[in-house]
Amino acid sequence: MFTTTPLSQIDGYIILLSFGIVFSLFIIGITLLLQRFNGENKMSSETFLTANRKVRSGLLTSSIVSSWTWAATLLQSSSVTYSYGISGAFWYANGATIQIILFSIMAIEFKRRAPFAHTYLEAIRARYGREGHWIFIIFFLFTNILVTLMLLTGGSAVIHSLCGMPIVAACFLLPLGTIIYTIVGGIKAVFLTNYIHTVINILIILFFALTTYQTSPLLGSFSQMYNLLVNASLTHPIEGNYQGSYLTMKSQDGAMFFFINLIGNFGTVFLDNGYYNKAVASSPKSVIRGYILGGLAWFAIPFLAGTTMGLVAVTLETNSLFPTYPNRLSNDDVTFGLTLPAAAIVLLGKSGSIASFIMIYLACTSAMSAQLIAVGSIVTFDIYRTYFHRNASGKRLFFVSHFSLLAFALIMSISSIGLYYVSISLSYLYTTMGIIISSAVLPASLTILWNKQSKLAACLSPPLGLICSIGSWLLSTKYIYGKITIQTTGSNLSMLIGNLVALLSPLIFIPLFTFIKPNEIPYDFVSMKEIQLTDVNSPNPNNATAEEVERGISYLKDNSRFVRLIAITITICLNLIWPWPMYVSSYVFSETFFTFWICLGIVWLLISFIIVGIYPIMQHYRTIKSILSLIYFDIKAFRDPD
Repeated sequence: MFTTTPLSQIDGYIILLSFGIVFSLFIIGITLLLQRFNGENKMSSETFLTANRKVRSGLLTSSIVSSWTWAATLLQSSSVTYSYGISGAFWYANGATIQIILFSIMAIEFKRRAPFAHTYLEAIRARYGREGHWIFIIFFLFTNILVTLMLLTGGSAVIHSLCGMPIVAACFLLPLGTIIYTIVGGIKAVFLTNYIHTVINILIILFFALTTYQTSPLLGSFSQMYNLLVNASLTHPIEGNYQGSYLTMKSQDGAMFFFINLIGNFGTVFLDNGYYNKAVASSPKSVIRGYILGGLAWFAIPFLAGTTMGLVAVTLETNSLFPTYPNRLSNDDVTFGLTLPAAAIVLLGKSGSIASFIMIYLACTSAMSAQLIAVGSIVTFDIYRTYFHRNASGKRLFFVSHFSLLAFALIMSISSIGLYYVSISLSYLYTTMGIIISSAVLPASLTILWNKQSKLAACLSPPLGLICSIGSWLLSTKYIYGKITIQTTGSNLSMLIGNLVALLSPLIFIPLFTFIKPNEIPYDFVSMKEIQLTDVNSPNPNNATAEEVERGISYLKDNSRFVRLIAITITICLNLIWPWPMYVSSYVFSETFFTFWICLGIVWLLISFIIVGIYPIMQHYRTIKSILSLIYFDIKAFRDPD
């Protein structure tokens, strides 16, 4: 931990409470305006959890970017860059981008085959019945639990290091504002606050990058950074990197982390009901564009943030302003995600501390709001309505969703405190999650993509895969290191083995069980289309008509092949064509190429800002103008009733 805290506890409480209050009041105001001027039904579960299925691509893209920008996106990408060199941020960004892009295929098929579903689990129940439903409920909830624990564990550790706030207080105050505005505004609040969070975080990352390479008296140029990295490669070379260099893509541990990252993040996208919620809430045209644009826009965030802040920590840790000076960051500091705040402190002092505090707060709360809605949807539609009150009204479901959000947030805050005190770090949770959840990725995906997967295969593959992944993880740890501890189970090799078994073991189980007990006839997806809206007895004029739904299904079907081609092409380019020739060639960056690499990240992030910051405003310009005009005439009528 840091020898001194750059901010006081009072500073920390002011930032947490003020941001929570401001965002809550903002969402309350927006919600009231939409109810008054846009005809939205505040007591409708359809509005609260699906936004009437009409969200446009700009807001969808910004929400995807925000939901995927966890605390780990900023903290872990910086830490792996500090540990593995310039390849670390690239491996992080690359290993977590293609899941969003490939998910566009899932989103299209889900909306096409189950147009009135509220959660993906409803579609699973429609196909496999009660048994399959409960198995996937468990895996989906485990995903939300792990992601939320990562957010709170990483965020509270950084807040504690920056201002000395007790971990208990940080774990409870961090999600407080999120709970309030999510309960008030539902999924539309998530979309709106995600937009604001994303824009602010992108601007802060650009501020850090421009300070590092242009204005900082400690660095201030690409040349100075490059020379210091060359020197760092000589004074403390990275074991497993070509020539020990910080300036090469050939990093054994970095490449191993890439595969762990790649596998684990398939689970946290394909098994996170939050991403299906966004597909449900969006119009068909939005889904076509939103996920691919979102994935490409998101890539630049960990790429530039990790590269900049990780390398700042490497080059300036010998400076007396560095928070652990004269020591380097310890292994615990790195695994708890303290690389980024340490770099911000040495780079900009107190203003850097405040900026990093705000970044982590926004990353934690924006991602957590999506987790709250995801869990609320599962509890409301897949558990309460399905097994306790089948004919529950929309209003009753509305209140159930509120209660489930509160209960989940409270349980997660308490659990994250416990994890901190038993030394389970952000990094450990991040690399373990694939072992726990990834065995359900293929069975869940094939539910909507392959009509021949049998019920037996779908029900047995996830739990058997979990048993195999945990067994291989622990046995390999025991074989390699001779003992099983948090430290040994957290090694890259053990994690890689467990993650690989989790994702790939269903490739054996699914064909085997489908062969043993195949479907009598291929599944026709009719039962998925029979899923109904909740507020059918209280029609909402904002809901799509039957004709609009059919046009949407036809549009998705016509464009599905094109989207698959684009998604697969981008995946091949990002994961094969770009990185591996650089790895195999053992290329060490020249100063010119290093400058190009950083400039690429800056330009890419500027394009991301246009996509997630400007594009949504352009799309909603008429709505914004209309509401502002109505507000003006309302005020005018109030002042001059005659």
